[in-house]
Amino acid sequence: MELELEGAELKAVLNRLRRAQGQISGVIRMIEEGRDCEEVVTQLAAASRALDRAGFAIIATGLQQCVSDVESGRRKDEDAEETRARLEKLFLSLA
Repeated sequence: MELELEGAELKAVLNRLRRAQGQISGVIRMIEEGRDCEEVVTQLAAASRALDRAGFAIIATGLQQCVSDVESGRRKDEDAEETRARLEKLFLSLA
């Protein structure tokens, strides 16, 4: 399954990933500076949420594309059960 992110979808996912990248850099800097544990964990949790949201956005886009491909007949080589199993595996990888 190829993922085709377009325009606004791609921009939103990239923004989330960049935000997470900045937050992770901040966490590294905080640790190096010996900052308070609670502050570090709070920032780390924010980075984790940003990554999760980016992953869910990607999966949602992939799910939408899969459904569209099945409905249009472009995905005849894969049955519904195989598609469901692959999508379930993707969702569980973020759980």
